[in-house]
Amino acid sequence: MLPFDTSTPAVVFKLDPNVMHHGGLGVIRSLGRAGVPVYAVQEDSLAPAAHSRYLRGRWLWSPDPAETDRIRDGLAELADRIGRPSVLIPTDDAAAIFLAEHGDPLRPFFRFAQPARDLPRQLAGKYSMFQLCRQLDVPCAEATLVGAWDEALEFAAEVGYPLVAKLSAPWLGTPGGVRSTTIVGDEEELAELYGRCGDAAVGGLMLQEFIPGGPGDDWFFHGYCDAASVCRPAFTGVKERSYPAHAGLTSLGRCVENEALLKESAKLLEQLAFSGIVDLDFRWDARDRRYKLLDFNPRLGAQFRLFRDDAGVDVALASYLDLTGQEVPEGRQPVGRRFLVENYDPIAALGYLRRGELGLRSWVSSVRGAHETAWFARDDLLPFVLMCLWMVCRAVARPWPLHRRTRHPELAEPQYVPGRNHALGKPTRRRRKRLFEECR
Repeated sequence: MLPFDTSTPAVVFKLDPNVMHHGGLGVIRSLGRAGVPVYAVQEDSLAPAAHSRYLRGRWLWSPDPAETDRIRDGLAELADRIGRPSVLIPTDDAAAIFLAEHGDPLRPFFRFAQPARDLPRQLAGKYSMFQLCRQLDVPCAEATLVGAWDEALEFAAEVGYPLVAKLSAPWLGTPGGVRSTTIVGDEEELAELYGRCGDAAVGGLMLQEFIPGGPGDDWFFHGYCDAASVCRPAFTGVKERSYPAHAGLTSLGRCVENEALLKESAKLLEQLAFSGIVDLDFRWDARDRRYKLLDFNPRLGAQFRLFRDDAGVDVALASYLDLTGQEVPEGRQPVGRRFLVENYDPIAALGYLRRGELGLRSWVSSVRGAHETAWFARDDLLPFVLMCLWMVCRAVARPWPLHRRTRHPELAEPQYVPGRNHALGKPTRRRRKRLFEECR
C-alpha cells in the first residue's frame, strides 16, 4: 500500500461487555500495523485485545449504554488525554447507535461517520429493519413481533417450522441466557424459548421465517460509505460455517465475488443515505431466486479482516482515510481468501458434524486453508494466548453463571492504562492541553 498520513490517532469504541469480540482486535492490528496510534475502550484489563502490541493506550471502562451523559463525558476525557482530534470507530450496535443519537457534542474532538440520527437504531433493530425493508421493497424473510403466545402459534402455523427467533434489540440485553438468534425446531422448543424470554425480552421477541438453504447460500456484504453514500471499498463473501450452526457469527468465511449482490447492496445504501462502515447478512432463496436481507449491522462486522483488497485496504482503513480527508485507493477483492475464528469454529464444526453436513477430513482441510485468523498473528501473539485462557476459564465455569458477560462496577468510571505501544510519540501534558483547546 502507498504511504499515507498516520498522524491522526484512532479510537476503537465498544459498549458491549464482550471480551471475546475479535472485530476490535482486527481494527487495532489493521491500523496499528499501518503506523496509526490506536487507543481502545476495553471492558476488562485482561481482555485479549487490550494486550495487542499495536495498542497505544487502553481506556478501561464498562459504562451502561443508557447513561449517555456519562459516556459523553468519558469519551471527552479520553480525547483530553490523547491531546488531538481522533478517528472514532464503533464496533458494536450500542456504540453506533450512541454516536448517531448523542455524538454531536463530541465532534470537536472526534471524527466519525454521520448517518441520519435515527437510522442506526432502526437498522440494528431486527423488526424495525423488517418494516423498513417492506417500505423500500427490499427482499427479506417474513417476520412478526410476538406480543402473546397465541401470536407466536399463529405465525408458526403460517410459515411452518423451523423458525428463527431473534431478540428485536439484542444490544439492550439478553434475558435468561437467551441467545440473540435461535433456530426453533418445533412447538415444544418454541414454548420453552417463549417461557425463558417472554415479556422479559427487552425490545421484544421476533419470529422470522426460516429460508431453506445449503452450502453457499449464506452471503455477507461489507463496505464503507462516505458522506455522499458512495460505497468504496465493497466486498462480498460466503459464510461457510457459523457459531451456533446456521444461526450465529461467522466462524469460517470465504471471499467470493458476487456482482449482483454488490449492486443490490450499494443501491440499498444509497436509498438509505447511509454513511460509515456496514455489515449485511443475506440468504439466497431458491424458491423465488432472490437474495433476502436477514440482518443489517450499521457498524463494523467482526469478520471484516476477511476482506483486504489488492491495494491493502479494508473497511477500517478506508474509514480512517476518508475521515482524515485522504483518498481511498481502489483495489480488487482477493477471491478465495478465507477467515477463521479459532475459538468458535471447532465448536461450530461439532454442530455441523452432528447434522451430517461436515466430515472430519473436510473440516481439517478447510482450517488449513485459512489465510487469516481472528486471534493468532505471528507479530502479535499475546491476544491469542489470553483468548485461549479465557476459553479454558469459560469451559470450567460453565456450570455456574461466572462465564456470562458482566459489567465491572469498578469500571463505571474510566481508567487509563498505557498500552504495549504507549512509548511511541506520547504527547506531553502541556501539548495535550493546547491541542485540546484548539480542537474545541
